[in-house]
Amino acid sequence: MVKSGAMAPPRVVVTGLGVVTPIGLTVADFWANLVSGRSGVRTVTRFDTARYPYKLAAEVDGFDPLRYLDAKTVSRTSRYSQMAIAAASMAAEMANLDMKKVRPERVGVVVATLGQVRAIHELAVSLEKPVPTRIDPLFLHKTGPNMAAVQVGRHLGARGPNSSVNSACASGSDAIGAAFNLIRLGQADVMIAGGADDTVGPISILTMGIIGTVSKAAEPGTAPKPFDLNRDGIVVGEGAGMLVLETEDYARRRGATVLAELAGAGWSFDAYNEVAPDPEGEALAIRAALGSAGLRPEDIQYVNAHGTGTRLNDAAETRAIKLALGDHARKVAVSSNKSVMGHLSCGAGAVEAAASVLTIVNGVIPPTINYRTPDPECDLDYVPNTARKAPIDTVLKNSFGLGGQNCCLVFRRAGAA
Repeated sequence: MVKSGAMAPPRVVVTGLGVVTPIGLTVADFWANLVSGRSGVRTVTRFDTARYPYKLAAEVDGFDPLRYLDAKTVSRTSRYSQMAIAAASMAAEMANLDMKKVRPERVGVVVATLGQVRAIHELAVSLEKPVPTRIDPLFLHKTGPNMAAVQVGRHLGARGPNSSVNSACASGSDAIGAAFNLIRLGQADVMIAGGADDTVGPISILTMGIIGTVSKAAEPGTAPKPFDLNRDGIVVGEGAGMLVLETEDYARRRGATVLAELAGAGWSFDAYNEVAPDPEGEALAIRAALGSAGLRPEDIQYVNAHGTGTRLNDAAETRAIKLALGDHARKVAVSSNKSVMGHLSCGAGAVEAAASVLTIVNGVIPPTINYRTPDPECDLDYVPNTARKAPIDTVLKNSFGLGGQNCCLVFRRAGAA
């Protein structure tokens, strides 16, 4: 609520989207495959899984960074930065963001990423050889968690605030929320925000698997199974998602097409356990996002769930939704994009935020696929297996990070009261 006499913060709108995902390298292909429930989960190709019980991953196929970058830049950047640049370039193009026609110092970047886990593994392997291979002098330059934001800012020529965040699985949404606040604080007119990760490799899959969070399914397209009684864990994926955010007035002045409004963002911390989630902590973030947006629980029409497919997370999220939305929770559609494209780590929340905007734009709720057997602990409407046409004005996007860091976003139709 705005105090009497205080100036209301500016409305923040979304004018551009860009994605690089296991189910599509463009926004159009991503959306078509998401709503059709065409799984991007396949047998791992990046490394030999013969010694491991984990056989599936959601890999990005066919991505060519040379479509966006010159050969020299490709040689000096890591895959996660390349995917972030590609997604940011798509988003900027959709937003018709011409840096020659705006003030570059008023355009900022926030990108979430874990960093180059796969490159670190490859370096460790090379150092164990009898004659270690030459260490890449640009290794730190390529692998730093801040480098995706740095590279996106350099590529686009954005000279405003440039930052990176990491809150595990909540990072993509966290970056968007941070950018939202920077705009509302007057630090920028435009922000390019999202997340990217390249985590399909032995280190990430095995370390997540050892704590029981990775699916042991072997048949492509059969996992993950969010909210299903027989769910057995996540499927590790990779990819990037980026949004162009700006004040509504600025977007209107420069003639940009407004896709939706980012009405609110909220954060919380479970302060509970390093691995297990706390529904009450998650509910705090939902309530904070609603408060930021000035909305009531009954205003939410669809929840784009965190929906990882682990036993603890899905039950906790269901409970959190019911705690935060009360009786209205039973009237709200809830679905998990991860059922189709896997868990994109720091890219997950950003890609799912893009899906949330597209849900509003297109009036279609993506399905939760692989849903076969209801779980008494997960008893909401999860839009099972088939997309649903419905006019959607308001979406709650949940992102809950390993360790208890939570961030939720609220999107609504542009021009809504």
